Amino acid sequence: MAIGVWAAISAAVAVAAGAFGAHGAAGPQQAEWLRTGGLYQLIHAVAALAIMGVARGPAIVLLAGGALFALTLYAMALGAPRWLGAITPVGGTLLIIGWLWAGWIYWRG
Repeated sequence: MAIGVWAAISAAVAVAAGAFGAHGAAGPQQAEWLRTGGLYQLIHAVAALAIMGVARGPAIVLLAGGALFALTLYAMALGAPRWLGAITPVGGTLLIIGWLWAGWIYWRG
């Protein structure tokens, strides 16, 4: 249940970030960060919803990775220091781990 709630909130935040990037970003770099963060967060929120019944652990990792990846980009787009960009790959690494873990669970049957 909690995974579904967090996935829905994550998807809503992603849509809002994408809309802000399209209509209110300060410049092209900020718009790109919002667009990229929104895309990754939305994809992984939907993926978490899709697999949460069979692969609960990977669903949580996908949500955490998507949030970390996207939120660091959102923060920079809104004026936070650019060193946050060094944290973004940690979120990407969690996404890769989540996908591989999910694949392992589905492969085992």
